[in-house]
Amino acid sequence: MIEPNAIRPLSDREFRSLQELIYREAGIHLSEAKKALVSGRLTRRLRALGLDNFKDYYEQVEASVDERTAMLDCISTNETRFFREPKQFDFLEATVLPHWRALGDSGTIPKKIRVWSAACSSGEEPYTLAMVLGTHFPDSDGWSVEILASDLSTRVLSAAREGVWPIERSNDIPERFRKAWMLRGIRAEEGRMRAHPRLKSMIEFRRINLNDRNYAIRDSFDLIFCRNVLIYFNRESKTDVINRLTQHLSPTGLLFLGHAESLTGTTHTLEHAGPTVYRRSQRQQPSQ
Repeated sequence: MIEPNAIRPLSDREFRSLQELIYREAGIHLSEAKKALVSGRLTRRLRALGLDNFKDYYEQVEASVDERTAMLDCISTNETRFFREPKQFDFLEATVLPHWRALGDSGTIPKKIRVWSAACSSGEEPYTLAMVLGTHFPDSDGWSVEILASDLSTRVLSAAREGVWPIERSNDIPERFRKAWMLRGIRAEEGRMRAHPRLKSMIEFRRINLNDRNYAIRDSFDLIFCRNVLIYFNRESKTDVINRLTQHLSPTGLLFLGHAESLTGTTHTLEHAGPTVYRRSQRQQPSQ
């Protein structure tokens, strides 16, 4: 007998239906081992809707775009921190950014840097990028830095826009950046830190589903960070995402993946450029 207000267990058939829907909507491949995770993350949503079984929930998700968005919010894994995978930022600061700065100061390239944080979660990655780029390319020297920060989850995007974190997160930020770009809370804000308004001015937050065929983005980017996302895709979805991202990479731009990710098994037009960093293959570039 089902207790009042109890949620009926997720059946194998219901899991397969949700599994297929999530893959179709977001390209996220959930193995059979993820059944308990799906049940756990969606149970709270069922209760909020006053439902007691996953069959009715699936029908509601199929019928409602808003509920599909809410479902993907629940399913998404959002783990991040400031200056995650520091070797990549060391590579940027030691090799890439000084070269771009010299080219811009000499008039060889425009003084404009465009970046896409393609799975920004609660914002630590795009704010890290804003700190690094804002330091190397100050607006006082005529530079413009524009960062597009996107995620599948509207929930974490809302948190990212706030730009406020527990003060403990400051331990991940090198002192020179923390002192220049973060504000320590006092009184009612005690125990928290807030991003400097200048950081916020560099970043535009937008919901983008990497599984969509068209990202509705016009321009190309000098840097694209898409880290620790491809691990949730199967080979077909991963190939499609990589090729769509490459379309938005400038001819001299760089694509950053997570340290546990690679392009092995995918068909692409990229070559290795640094620690899990890729650029367009020089063989693909038109002759000058």
